[in-house]
Amino acid sequence: MGSSHRIGIVGLGVISRAYLDTLATAPDAVITAVADLDHARAEAVAATLPSARAVSVAELLGADDVDVVLNLTIPAAHAEIALAAIAAGKDVYGEKPLAATFGDAEEIMRAAADAGVRVGSAPDTVLGTGTQTARAVIDAGEIGRPVAATAVMATPGHELWHPNPDFYYKVGGGPLLDMGPYYVTALVQLLGPVVSVIGAGSRLRSERIIATGARAGEVVEVEVDSHVTGILEHGSGALSTITTSFDSVGSTAPPIEVHGETASLIVPDPNMFDGEVRIRRLGSGEWDAVPPRAGTIGTARGAGLLDMLRATNGTAPRASGAMGLHVLEVMTGLLESARSGSRAAMTTTVERPPLVPLA
Repeated sequence: MGSSHRIGIVGLGVISRAYLDTLATAPDAVITAVADLDHARAEAVAATLPSARAVSVAELLGADDVDVVLNLTIPAAHAEIALAAIAAGKDVYGEKPLAATFGDAEEIMRAAADAGVRVGSAPDTVLGTGTQTARAVIDAGEIGRPVAATAVMATPGHELWHPNPDFYYKVGGGPLLDMGPYYVTALVQLLGPVVSVIGAGSRLRSERIIATGARAGEVVEVEVDSHVTGILEHGSGALSTITTSFDSVGSTAPPIEVHGETASLIVPDPNMFDGEVRIRRLGSGEWDAVPPRAGTIGTARGAGLLDMLRATNGTAPRASGAMGLHVLEVMTGLLESARSGSRAAMTTTVERPPLVPLA
């Protein structure tokens, strides 16, 4: 694969550990610099990486030995860091969502096109065997014409486990923008791009109490809807219903179900790479397991970044900025529809990326 791709990481919070573990085993990638608002945290991470040094964000963006910036900051900072990296001539791969607002995401994609650099965006969980196997079944015509899908993410809220959950309840957060990218990206992978949405939202309470860590007992103000539901109209004609909630004690509903003319599928949690796909065919009373037939087995976060780095000859990355932009428009469209009470038409579209071969 040639020389190693040199990566600088901005933001070393909870999610960074998964990326660090994945990149540490990649033979064609090397982490050369890390930065965080907490410089001591950056120094601690750098101490575990013989190839990396702890620097400021400005130093990382200007470094000659950083080719791609891995942006793991909070959503409110996604656009600022991505645009600065693009201005420095560097490729960018960011955590989801692509930006806190659709306008910011559009600016990122315009700037990248003008600069001739690449943009990738999580989630890359859809590249695992769970979502990819389900898509292989659909693409093979085994459920007939897809008619509908349901997606459900229902939890009591991240303040129960996260030591610093504030950003989940501020603009750019909420259950839809936080967890929705996994579900909407999976639905687009399975059924194709979305042409319009209708949404509704509610807010159970105005405050949340942190339950764990040094800040346990502190109050977090809720600035966004904590329960969002809606309907996605896919260009294929299929209709998806999505519910994302921080107001539920729990749910027994499958994460995703896809219904076709001749069969229905249960699709595993799109927040995970793997999981069992099950199919129930018309006339059968049983749900049968589908052995993995597509996707990367046993992979983890960072797979989408490596896919982008390894894409050659103009091949679009599977976890692309274009996918992130379309998914963000779907989600912000749902939120706008919830506010206005009107259907929101999409202005973007995206091609489904090639199926990931079983490996």
